Formats: sequence, C-alpha cells, structure tokens
Amino acid sequence: MSQLAVRNNDNPLLKPSDLRPSAEGLEIECLLNPGVFQFNGKTYMLVRVAEKARQREGYFSVPVLSGSGRMDVIDIPLSDPALDRSDPRVIRYHDDYYLTTLSHLRLLCSDDGHRFFEPPESVILRGEGPYESYGIEDCRVTQIDHTFYLTYTAVSPNGVGVGLITTVDWKVFRREGLTLPPHNKDCAIFERQIGQHYYMLHRPSSIFIGGNYIWLAESPDLRHWGNHRCIARTRSGKWDSERIGAGAAPVFTSAGWLEIYHGADESQRYCLGALLLDKDNPANVIARSDDPIMEPTAPYEQTGFFGNVIFTNGHTVHGDLLRIYYGASDEVICSADFSIDAILDSLR
Repeated sequence: MSQLAVRNNDNPLLKPSDLRPSAEGLEIECLLNPGVFQFNGKTYMLVRVAEKARQREGYFSVPVLSGSGRMDVIDIPLSDPALDRSDPRVIRYHDDYYLTTLSHLRLLCSDDGHRFFEPPESVILRGEGPYESYGIEDCRVTQIDHTFYLTYTAVSPNGVGVGLITTVDWKVFRREGLTLPPHNKDCAIFERQIGQHYYMLHRPSSIFIGGNYIWLAESPDLRHWGNHRCIARTRSGKWDSERIGAGAAPVFTSAGWLEIYHGADESQRYCLGALLLDKDNPANVIARSDDPIMEPTAPYEQTGFFGNVIFTNGHTVHGDLLRIYYGASDEVICSADFSIDAILDSLR
C-alpha cells in the first residue's frame, strides 16, 4: 500500500540545537512527540524536551526532580558493578531505575504552522510531586468548550501514570493530579460529548498477562473515569505486533471517529495507522489499517537517538487536511499532511 503522508519539505522542523536548556548543567538530548493546539489564531506545540546532565569524568550523571520541583543530579561511579547501562533510555543502579534524560513540556508558537519559535512568555511545565519526579512526557491537548485538557505521562519510581492539567488562557494552569494510576499512558480525550458521557483512549500495560493495547473509558464529568473496555489489541505478524497506543484526540468525521495511532513490531520499528470508531458507540471499531499509513522511511526518521520511529500525539485539522506533528527517531520534530478522505478510503 502506498503511504498517504506528504512530508514537510522543511523537516525536521525542530532539532535539539534550536532550543536552550532549561537550567545550567543540562544539555538537550532530544525533542519528542508534541501536543498541538490552536489558540488566538496561532498554532502551538507543547514539545517534550528531554535533557541530560553534563557528564563528569569517571561518573554517570542522571537528572532527577526533588519533591519541590528542584533539579538534582545523581553521580554514579562508572566503576560500580551495580550500575547497569545496557539500555540507552533507562539505567538500573542497585534496585532503583533512573531515566538517562529528564523531560519537561515546552510551549512553542507558530504563525503559519511550519516555523516555530519560543515566545517571550514561553511556558515550561515540569514534573511536580512524588508521581512526576522523573519528569512529564508526551502531552495530548484536547479543547472542550473554552477549557484545554492536557493529558500527559507522569513518570516516577512509583511507575508511569497519566496526569491532567487544565487551562483556559495558557497563563494559569490547574494541576488535577493523576487521572489514571500506573501503569498507563497514551491518553487522549475526545473533543466532544457522546450522549451524556465524555470518552478517552488510554493504554494500560502489563509485562505478564495482557499487553500494550488501546482501551476506552467514559466519564460524566472529565474527572471520574470508568466502564473501561479494550478496543484494539496488537496483531501477530503485522506492523503493530508488539505494542499500540493512541495518538491525539480522535477526529470527528461523517464516517465516524478517526484515530491515528502508533504501532511497533518486534524490532521496535514504529509506524502510524488508523482506527475508525462508531460515531455513537466508540467502543465499536468499524475499521483498522491493515498496513501503515506512514512508515519511517526518511533519513531523519531512521537514524537518531532511537531510530526507525514515527510517533505522533498532536495534529491540526483544516477541512480535509490533517496535519500531524510527530517525533522522528526520538530526536527531532517533523510534520506531514494527510487527506482525511484518503485515510478513510484506505480503511474501506
């Protein structure tokens, strides 16, 4: 199947050297997976910025957040046999795990949806409290009426859960705490009610029974979530055989709710596909991509911090035009355009 994506000729739109570190002693390692929204006629990204500690000779240094949000650096002797650095993203030291980078969310702005800059009033959202001490990651942004709902991955020694922040003006932010406890991530809230309920997609995970599947939940008030149902599972032998997860909020179309999701195979090659959910009962999956609608084929998608990765959790919609913003190879930010009708035709 031919891919449906038209990549931006200016890709990558953003790379680590385009932004400044958030504090002295840190270096930006990667830019990843922005949440995207429109506000006051402009396009905004909440980019996940992953920073590492400047290394000292003879040590491996990792950043962590204190309970008050202060940045600390832990220095571990390289000679210590209790240090396990086999994974470039997570290290183990004795019985504790640490991320090699610490992520926060950085607000960037664009007048045209292509060239992004850090405005003077730029916002940095950091992890706070015991459930975000390893940072916050991969934000999805949903607007319902005049309120923006930010669902993000909260990381700490307690596990990986889903946090919620709300705002109406992007100046004052209300921390709502953990919406879903560990282990869970990839949470996207639908942009309107269906009947009397709000809906979200999310991904609980298990290393024993079950797997990395897409689930649906409903709520009467956007705070209390229940009636959880698994709506899509990994598929053996296909491009999404190892893990799947929701992208941004589903797009409402005449055919149903269109959800762009990511899938990975056993080699950890991440592609994008689509789900079509029933308009009135989104637990009913009408159709699903047999082949990816986008694969990592460009050089900047194949080589980077973690190669062969396309991962999206942000887009804008203008009529038939779906513009996705995505992280490539866990290092740079890019965009690509799709025709919504063409995606629906591919599902049929």
